[in-house]
Amino acid sequence: MAVQISSLTCIGRSHWRFLARYACASVLSLWVSALSIPRAGAQEQQSDWQIQVRKYCDANDWPAALRVVDQRIAQAPDDLDLKAWHARVLGWSGNLAEAQQEYLEILSVSPNDPDVWAGLGSVYARQGKDDDALLALGRAVQLDPKRADLRIAHTRALREAEKRNAAAAELKNAAGLDASSTKAPHAINAGRRVVTGELRVGNETDFLNYSSANQASGTNLATRWTPFLRTNVGFAAYLRGGVLAEKFTASATANVHWVGSVTAGGAIAHDRAVIPKSEAFFDLDHGWKTGEATILRGLELDYGQHWYWYQAARILTLSGTAVFYLPREWSFSLAATGSRSAFSGTGAEWRPSGSMRVAFPLATGKTSQLSGNIVFAAGTENFASADQIGGFASQTYGGGLRFRFAERQDISCGVSLQRRTQNRTDTYLGLSYGIHF
Repeated sequence: MAVQISSLTCIGRSHWRFLARYACASVLSLWVSALSIPRAGAQEQQSDWQIQVRKYCDANDWPAALRVVDQRIAQAPDDLDLKAWHARVLGWSGNLAEAQQEYLEILSVSPNDPDVWAGLGSVYARQGKDDDALLALGRAVQLDPKRADLRIAHTRALREAEKRNAAAAELKNAAGLDASSTKAPHAINAGRRVVTGELRVGNETDFLNYSSANQASGTNLATRWTPFLRTNVGFAAYLRGGVLAEKFTASATANVHWVGSVTAGGAIAHDRAVIPKSEAFFDLDHGWKTGEATILRGLELDYGQHWYWYQAARILTLSGTAVFYLPREWSFSLAATGSRSAFSGTGAEWRPSGSMRVAFPLATGKTSQLSGNIVFAAGTENFASADQIGGFASQTYGGGLRFRFAERQDISCGVSLQRRTQNRTDTYLGLSYGIHF
């Protein structure tokens, strides 16, 4: 790769934007998911097979739950209520793409079922599709405006979209229908402004076959204050060649509807001549949704510039990334970077590099999810004065896993092997733990 600067920082900036958003969507989805369950008193007493399905779901035995529903559907293949149960279990089990497709198929036949719209809204929320979740819940309220539970869920969706006046009015409507329903904790929280974020700690080690290992440990706090403003602050310590250096990084991201996400930030360091003494960067990110009926579900383009000032060198990197979102939560990204190095007493020189990444789900549960990725990169570097590593070309092969074992906690790990010229290698290992709040 073209920049041997802390991957804990460089990778993290893009990572925060999505995880902070994901934490907010999870809070909404947990409540909305309950709306797709037939309400006590509004429906007939549950039959034995429904009780059995719930028992399996409580035990996270999703195959058994789906098997019971499938047996019922085989007896009544045109029963839309049974199909809604099937979609519901798919959503609970984490098969969000399949649940979404099934809800949409039900709505194509019966477009006026508020519970189905509420179920679809819960799936959209868990996928981070906030606008779609808001529309689905709004439609559910239109179909059954006298249900306080639907209005409370709609209140939270409006609040997440920063539509405060509309959220307050909707919560008032829910109180008018059922005053007791708005006194529950989930209803009270629905009317409040939600501040969310992620605290992540991690460690990275580069095992070099020609020198002692390089180490980096850091802590980052990403906070979403509103849907339009996020901040990120972090501290990292680096051990290189027996020399300890520290760095503080801060950035802010603003969401501008017609532009996208704009990030600006910088870093200062006690550099000890082994890391940059100061940095500055900005990033522009914009995405487009193309729909669920095509193989390309969405496209995201990102452009960034990053300046590094070492004691004896100045480095500028220009980077561009394209992320293609595919069915079933797969994604494919391509990135290109140009690095301009200027050392004291020498002229400036540009060096290119590029990478590609494939991300995919591996397993899902009711509150857990395992996903993975594979990466390949190639490029050249010339940081001879900066990191005492000389100029070289390299190819990097790697991958990673992310395990979300609870709604608000996850562990991520990554490993890669970089083969350099002169028979040198860099084996990277990174591990981090995140808490979402």
